[in-house]
Amino acid sequence: MTTTTTTTTGAMDVTKAGVTAGAVLSPLPRDDADGDGAAAAAADRDAADVEDVVSLKVSLLGDCQIGKTSFMVKYVGDDDEQNGLQMTGLNLMDKTLAVRGARIAFSIWDVAGDSQFLDHVPIACKDAVAILYMFDLTSRCTLTNIIDWYERARKWNKTAIPILIGTKFDDFAKLPLEMQWTIVNEARAYARAMKATLFFSSSTHNINVNKIFKFITAKLFNLPWTVERNLTVGEPIIDF
Repeated sequence: MTTTTTTTTGAMDVTKAGVTAGAVLSPLPRDDADGDGAAAAAADRDAADVEDVVSLKVSLLGDCQIGKTSFMVKYVGDDDEQNGLQMTGLNLMDKTLAVRGARIAFSIWDVAGDSQFLDHVPIACKDAVAILYMFDLTSRCTLTNIIDWYERARKWNKTAIPILIGTKFDDFAKLPLEMQWTIVNEARAYARAMKATLFFSSSTHNINVNKIFKFITAKLFNLPWTVERNLTVGEPIIDF
């Protein structure tokens, strides 16, 4: 792959919250040079650069046709899509960036959502620092299936940062407000049960895509960047 510069639990207790009219939901509580010498020096710097790269593995799980690959391509960049490693049922892409003088390389593992590719889950989840559980905001069954993805991933990794991501926010925003209320409340209940941060996103309009990876970086390295909660229905929800 090339880069660009630019664990087991029981079933989750998910309670579907009722909805009432209004614009904003209340927060839920959380537990939670020259010559040979110059050439040699340049080679040494290059080697140091390689050694200084911090590699972070991030896994994407969820049903098929929910936008996982589009999400990954949006973050990595269209120009580097062809440089990723693609296998049957598994798509890997890298992105390297500089954070406060350090180089961080995100290795992103996208597991296909078909049941025939579930054997890829263990290798995708092993050693991951964060697992993104993704569902289609316009398809409630893909949210319901998050339970299975979560429990399957936890068999192999109990320490990764869990993040619940609702995709296709641009389509979701076109749904009737009452339906949006219901899905927002259900998604918040699932995120609370998973002790996960919830983001609504859109790859088409690049909504919250970069912000999710900034959140992961800040959380891992205790950086002072913080994300603001947004519970306004009709806007891309962020809850934690």
